[in-house]
Amino acid sequence: MKCPFCNHLHDRVVDSRESKDGGAIRRRRECIACDRRFTTYERIDEVPYMVVKKDGRREKFDRQKVLAGLLKACEKRPVSMAKLSELVNTVETKVSDSPDREISATDIGEFLIEHLRELDKIAYVRFASVYRDFQDEQAFFNELKALMRQKLS
Repeated sequence: MKCPFCNHLHDRVVDSRESKDGGAIRRRRECIACDRRFTTYERIDEVPYMVVKKDGRREKFDRQKVLAGLLKACEKRPVSMAKLSELVNTVETKVSDSPDREISATDIGEFLIEHLRELDKIAYVRFASVYRDFQDEQAFFNELKALMRQKLS
């Protein structure tokens, strides 16, 4: 840390404590060269992870929104909350591992669909019908036929 008085690069920490809101650490420092004291604050750099929607809009990643969609798809199905929570954690890890801090909603949706297919076929079809925006019963039926073909092979 550079001393604001003499620009010396070395100091010692005299006192360290959390701020009242817990969002920062306040440190009292003493410059080794000029013996003057100064205060610094350390905060977590919170750059949000963003989801790029199909229409190009960007939203902050919201794990609750992902969980709500999964809960809706798994309503009255024998899928444990632990499995859903694990799936949301996996998605959150995928988003946080994205090098540019952005991931498309399509990537998230396809990832969820693949995992739901393994967890519960009915929940998978429910989620796919909303995510893929089936416009008629034929699209829904085609998805069911594809699922049945997969099951038979």
